[in-house]
Amino acid sequence: MTDATDTEPTDLAIERRGKAGFIKLDRPQALNALTHGMVRGIRATLDAWRDDPTIAHVVFTAAGEKAFSAGGDIRHIYDLGRAGDPTQIEFFRDEYRLNAVIRAYPKPITALIDGIVMGGGVGIAVNGRYRVGSEKTAFAMPEVGIGFFPDVGGTYILPRCPGRLGTWLALTGGRLRQADARFAGILTHCVPRARLAELAADLAEVADPLPLLTAFDTDPGPAPVAALMPEIDRIFARPTVGEILAALDASPGDWAAATARDIRSKSPTSLEIALRQMQMGATRDFEDCMRLEFRIVSRILKGDDFYEGVRSVIIDKDNAPRWRPADPEEIDIVDIEAHFVAPAGGDLTFG
Repeated sequence: MTDATDTEPTDLAIERRGKAGFIKLDRPQALNALTHGMVRGIRATLDAWRDDPTIAHVVFTAAGEKAFSAGGDIRHIYDLGRAGDPTQIEFFRDEYRLNAVIRAYPKPITALIDGIVMGGGVGIAVNGRYRVGSEKTAFAMPEVGIGFFPDVGGTYILPRCPGRLGTWLALTGGRLRQADARFAGILTHCVPRARLAELAADLAEVADPLPLLTAFDTDPGPAPVAALMPEIDRIFARPTVGEILAALDASPGDWAAATARDIRSKSPTSLEIALRQMQMGATRDFEDCMRLEFRIVSRILKGDDFYEGVRSVIIDKDNAPRWRPADPEEIDIVDIEAHFVAPAGGDLTFG
């Protein structure tokens, strides 16, 4: 049975199957990038199912084989900002509230993550209780490369990865495949792509998904990133971006040199914000982390680097962003700290 949750097209396929409610991201032509309508539709559905005794648990899936979700609809957000549309910030307000709903949802939420999961897709998939990845799963939070920051709960999720792995992910946009994502705690279970349809069908028949997920779970093998952890922990524990880069420059080997080059290609402002996020998020609860993210996004949307990053990667595709400032030495720490101050309209509220 299909549930009507919104009067506008939402690019969602919502249905009840047996004991479970299924929400499918259904925008494969755009790698299931989240629109505002999708965010609202998911929230309305979860609200309706919260106290529905016929829904024991919820399953997120996605259409297509390339991506669970590659993020939010960044081009649309860019266009709203360039047009001076005041509704731009409302996408993030609703998205972050949805992330908090998923994190605190009283019924188990399982995400079947096949393909790319980045940005807004992480907010949908990784904030739920169970995260099932296939051999095609590819997780990343690459936002600093477009002058943005790792949001949708990244402030909470990344600092809780082993050691300093989350800081490395935040500053480099590094990609984790199945075994690495399991090692990082991003995935709770691993299931081959060929068995995901069978798993989804079986999930509809159970009230508690955990025993079934455990039965389907497979060993993804060794995590390549585990071998890098001594270096990641040694270098990315440094308190500033400059000290991290200096430590990379002083380290022998191709990995350190490539990592330093990668970081230097990102927005200097975004790098400073992301590192501060990791430091602050490690000791805060989820809702506090989401309030921080709303503060950051409220300011970053009024700056330059986000629009320049989107221009260079998505619009002109020249991959030659002109960051302002481009020199990390010109970063004003007072300006960075201002991103963590409540905006004029007030903090994000929940409920």
